[in-house]
Amino acid sequence: MTHRHVLLALAVTASLLSLSACKKSPSPGAETPASTAIKPPPAGETADQFIARVNAELKAMYPELTAAQWLSSTYINDESELLSAKSNERYLTQLKSWIEQAKRFEGKQMSADTARAITLLKLGTSLPPPNDPAKLAELTQLATKMEGMYGSGSYCKTEGDAKSCREIGELEDVLRNSRDYDAQLDAWQGWHTISVPMRKDYQRFAELVNEGAKDLGYADTGELWRSGYDMTPAEIAAETDRLWGQVKPLYEQLHCYTRTKLQAKYGADKGAVNGMLPAHLMGNLWQQDWGNLWDVLQPYANAGSLDITGALERQYQQEISTQLGRLNSSLPGIEERDEIERTAQLDNAKKMTERAQDFYMSLGMAKLPESYWQKTQFIKPRDRDVVCHASAWDMNLAGDVRTKMCIKPNEEDFTTIYHELGHVYYYMAYNNLPPLFQTGAHDGFHEAIGDTIVLSMTPQYLQSIGLVGEQQVSNEALINSQMRMALAKVSFLPFGLMIDRWRWGVFDGSIKPGNYNTAWWDLKAKYQGVAPATPRGEEFFDPGAKYHVPGNTPYTRYFLSHILQFQFYKSLCDAAGYTGPLYACSFYGNKVAGQKFQAMLAKGASQPWQKTMKELTGGEKMDAAAVLEYFAPLQTWLKKENEGQTCGWQAPAAVATPTTPAEPKKI
Repeated sequence: MTHRHVLLALAVTASLLSLSACKKSPSPGAETPASTAIKPPPAGETADQFIARVNAELKAMYPELTAAQWLSSTYINDESELLSAKSNERYLTQLKSWIEQAKRFEGKQMSADTARAITLLKLGTSLPPPNDPAKLAELTQLATKMEGMYGSGSYCKTEGDAKSCREIGELEDVLRNSRDYDAQLDAWQGWHTISVPMRKDYQRFAELVNEGAKDLGYADTGELWRSGYDMTPAEIAAETDRLWGQVKPLYEQLHCYTRTKLQAKYGADKGAVNGMLPAHLMGNLWQQDWGNLWDVLQPYANAGSLDITGALERQYQQEISTQLGRLNSSLPGIEERDEIERTAQLDNAKKMTERAQDFYMSLGMAKLPESYWQKTQFIKPRDRDVVCHASAWDMNLAGDVRTKMCIKPNEEDFTTIYHELGHVYYYMAYNNLPPLFQTGAHDGFHEAIGDTIVLSMTPQYLQSIGLVGEQQVSNEALINSQMRMALAKVSFLPFGLMIDRWRWGVFDGSIKPGNYNTAWWDLKAKYQGVAPATPRGEEFFDPGAKYHVPGNTPYTRYFLSHILQFQFYKSLCDAAGYTGPLYACSFYGNKVAGQKFQAMLAKGASQPWQKTMKELTGGEKMDAAAVLEYFAPLQTWLKKENEGQTCGWQAPAAVATPTTPAEPKKI
């Protein structure tokens, strides 16, 4: 699963912005502190007037900031790095000034909306700015530089031979399609070489953001991040532990089944590492989505085909054939053939996006604006480096919306488009709110919107749009369908927790710089039951090989979204009048469900998320009960399938806790 780009600035507008991207070394002149002149606040300004002014100033400066970030994500070079770093620096300098000015109103009378806006303003940065202007400049340079390293990263088997170099998409394709043990290991290890040079930069980066967090009154950056949930930092940490406790037994069953299948394919020694899943065999660079292992993990071979990737690839090849058929020449040259394939890629990517748009429109939501189709990056350009990590953008808080992807004809990218358009429709729904309220009820909400739609992409829906054949009505077909969804959704849950568990430890000092990589793999072992096939010592910096670490995007939002999306889905199925088993519900075309969804989106962050949650679901708590209801047939099947297997795994003692399975258990 890919997840959307996030701006380094306001979490209130943060679903929108991003530290977007750059290059391997700081640009000339990037050392100069920002020269932005901050005007003093007007005399006698009230709190309400202050927030009105902040909203106006934010809206005015926002397009310039996002333009610089868009440029640096879609044209990675020294110049775009400089523009992005400087625009981020100007913004953070302004943000710091607003936060200082807001202190005048502590304890004063003001409207409830203004009080909420001031709270959001203070909590609104995932990149807290240090008070020292030189350190702020250094911070923005480091942030931009690291994301540039990620965006331009490639693995070259032979030094000095450009032909041997592969970028992330090509390496992902190896894990997606190859079942050669050594080829997968080479691709996985290859991608993890790109982050080694980030290590010292990340250590300094962590020091600088922590200084900024302390300047804002927080113990460290992790505490700041955990403060943005209309709860205390301790309460949200405990809440994530509670939610994980609900779903962990289901994950353990899926883990046990997967390990058995991998050992059957690769042998007992290669198919597991000390009872854990080998990192390079999971079909995904980070083991966060196991859907690419469908050929290995499919429960029943002849129970209805769910080969969406195959169907999309056939549509793409048909597009090429159509383009070739329009030629007068029967044997196109290399350049002509290349151009035909390029045109087919773009046409196919747009058709995949139009299909996703159709789902939202079927609920009564608006058509995407024409500017979306003109300005979006659909496929990877041939002439430059870009950040291919999928992202959704609101460029001006007023309707200039886009996505940025490098779309290929496969199931992962297809569902990612539905996910990214969830962000876009959220933007459009709350664009009439004041800018400080233009974000999700909390950051997990923003990530859950598109995935709620993905849950509604049932086999029957996929059949209706021509991506799968006629579906059998049988228990075997049901288990296949459930497994397909579990490989994307259930596999992700522990990964969604461990990224920020690592960063919280880095920020609070419990994970020392000399222990960065060891702690990373300890946490992957504890939560995911995943291990590398070869030693990963401190000469590596494997956290940096995941976009959200160099991109400084908080990650707990993604874990929460994987709980929330099932709650939202169940509520919308209820609104649609659906009464069957939850897993079979698709609310495609239901305007009543669409109206309820749209009403929630339009609220943005204008009220506590608990109130928004109650309006949609009837309750004020996040709860994984809908996850368990959805996957009940699969969980029952997995327990039976795993009978006689020794399930569970032994996590390293360094991170073992009472909630970690200390001993393997027989089922």
